[in-house]
Amino acid sequence: MPLVGDEAITERAKRRESFRLTNVSSKLNRSEAERLNALAAKRGQQRGELIRELILGELAREGEPTASAELTEVVGLRLMLTNLLKPLTTGQKLTPEMFDGIMAEVKKRKRAVAIEARQEAEVA
Repeated sequence: MPLVGDEAITERAKRRESFRLTNVSSKLNRSEAERLNALAAKRGQQRGELIRELILGELAREGEPTASAELTEVVGLRLMLTNLLKPLTTGQKLTPEMFDGIMAEVKKRKRAVAIEARQEAEVA
């Protein structure tokens, strides 16, 4: 008769998978270390936990196309101007509802258009 059953061994193995056993390290200069410490203190985290969070966040975004906040806002402005100026230059009346609709559509689409523009620029 075994002292430990298969279920107990399986359960321990599953638990062990969640243990943090692998160390990853990097060297920083004094200024970088001070900035890291300040950020961790600002967020109320231990330095190691902050580093782990940052690494896992980057890994989660791996392969996901992105665009900088600046590019996204520039594209948003371009979309807004394009959609607002055309009705104005053709003499159409722009109602508050139309304006709100244009702004909502720009807000919804600007990130996707910025990512598309970035990808096109990388190909060119």
